[in-house]
Amino acid sequence: MSVPSLRSAIAARRIDPLAPSAPGLYVDHLVRVVRHDRVAQGAPSQPIVRTDHFTLHRRGRRIELGHRLSPGQLDNDLAGLLAEELFAPGWLSGSDVFERVFTGVVRSCVDGPLPAWTTFYDNTLTRIRQYWQTPEPAVHSSIAGFAPVYRRTLDLVGPGSVLDLGSCFGFLPLLLAERQERTVIASDLSRGTMRLLGTVAGARGLMLDVLVCDAAQVPLPDASVDTVTVVHVLEHLDPEHGDAVLQEALRLARRRVVVAVPYEDEPTAAYGHVRCFSPRQLAALGRRTGHRFQVGSFHGGWLVVEPG
Repeated sequence: MSVPSLRSAIAARRIDPLAPSAPGLYVDHLVRVVRHDRVAQGAPSQPIVRTDHFTLHRRGRRIELGHRLSPGQLDNDLAGLLAEELFAPGWLSGSDVFERVFTGVVRSCVDGPLPAWTTFYDNTLTRIRQYWQTPEPAVHSSIAGFAPVYRRTLDLVGPGSVLDLGSCFGFLPLLLAERQERTVIASDLSRGTMRLLGTVAGARGLMLDVLVCDAAQVPLPDASVDTVTVVHVLEHLDPEHGDAVLQEALRLARRRVVVAVPYEDEPTAAYGHVRCFSPRQLAALGRRTGHRFQVGSFHGGWLVVEPG
């Protein structure tokens, strides 16, 4: 994303976002994340670095991170804070560590797994809508960066059923499900993320189906849905895999396939990006489908293919 919704998010490496944990604390074999008011007396005394929001220690092979975030600050802009303060300067590296630290901050910020994630989703969705009303924020925000992408996608997806490929946290499927005229299916390779999304959707009273699958191998029959969305997915995939995902989307869509990608000078490795796109490359993708298509630019690149 640009900064976004963490593509491999949470459980590609078997992170359980809803696992029980002590209040104010998240621990796995790689990271230990603790809320500032729960810091133990035995914590290491000399941090590696102290930033505006985080204090980083290392004990043996485990990363120990303290944070000073309140529940009101818990939203998807956490991705940007972690990238800016810890990953871009090189204090931490790797998508696996990023995902675990991200999960740890969410889980330690609010006591209880579902209350923590519900707070995260409520805050994020509220701020997406706020940025729809105020499209030019005064400060950098990953939510602000994605808000117009979601708005544009909602405009391009008409009535009828929709399948979102590579949903990650699933903000887009939740926004789609709020429109009652649609049947919405979210999909992602991460079983933990889909379990989390289904749980959160149920808590919000939304009808949302979830599928655990590779976006190139969806267990649904041909022409299953009216629209397939592939929003900020292809930049995470090598060209061969990305082409397979687009072909699968075309197989599944009766009416339209909507593809969105960021425009970057270099792939953002912290978020798992492995390639960049240009308008010319999107047009080449469209031509290879053999169907009518349009390419546009709006907070990144857009390819809309109409297989019907």
